[in-house]
Amino acid sequence: MIAKAGFAAAVMLAMAASAQADDDADENEAKSLNQQYYQDVQQGLINVEGDHAAVTELILNRNIPIPYTYIAELMASPNAFGSGPACIVCHSSNDPAKSYRGLDLSTCEGMITGSTEAPARAIFVPGQDPKRDIMGRRLRNNRMPLGVSFNVEHSTDAIRTVEAWIREGAENDERFQTEVLPLFNTDDVFGEDTPACSVCHMANEEPPSFHELNLTSYEGIMLGADSVAKGVDNATKVIIPGHPELSGVFQHITEDRMPPGIDPSEERDHPNTQILFSWVKQGAQCQ
Repeated sequence: MIAKAGFAAAVMLAMAASAQADDDADENEAKSLNQQYYQDVQQGLINVEGDHAAVTELILNRNIPIPYTYIAELMASPNAFGSGPACIVCHSSNDPAKSYRGLDLSTCEGMITGSTEAPARAIFVPGQDPKRDIMGRRLRNNRMPLGVSFNVEHSTDAIRTVEAWIREGAENDERFQTEVLPLFNTDDVFGEDTPACSVCHMANEEPPSFHELNLTSYEGIMLGADSVAKGVDNATKVIIPGHPELSGVFQHITEDRMPPGIDPSEERDHPNTQILFSWVKQGAQCQ
């Protein structure tokens, strides 16, 4: 139910954080959230159509403090971020024998601690945008090739080859040309009945290539994604030499989107996801 309550949540959080409007308030005084909201409505500055817009207009754009009580409800609710079980069904303890990766999402402290099973990792950094951190990636990024099932092996020969190449410096050498590059240009390499990576990522421009990512050449791979939209100097690097765990290509072929089994076509920026991200950016307060 919570997944369909984005508008209600937006109104609830906005109203909880705002004061009763005072029709006689001095125009020179700072306006309350409620007063500013009604003024924006009167001036036609707000156009709320659907759950996503409501959350953006009433909460995110006004940086309303997100209470942990709402975050706790998200973690305990099925379908909160898309069709699937509640997060705490699989992640409710820091004991790896009881909870996947020893990740406890049932408490604020557990969320901040992150996974405790080696290699232990935080899933976000309080005060920073979590979009590219583990939590953000797992809620937004579909595993590639698109549609590959979560139960497909995460450490195949092909994946280990890519990992080793990145870890050892990601050089444009004979090994890359004969062992690594062909993996991106061959069907069924990273999943059964899946197309080659280069079917969707064959040029540094969109269209025709998703995210302006070219996986058909060393130069294209190292240039990265969105080089036209962001500019060459600001392109999103998908290979970080020496660090496969930080490299977008490796992340996308090994990390499953959560909850497990979610349809890849489901909204990546669900209203609840945006509220969760806002809580993290505000410092992940436990009160």
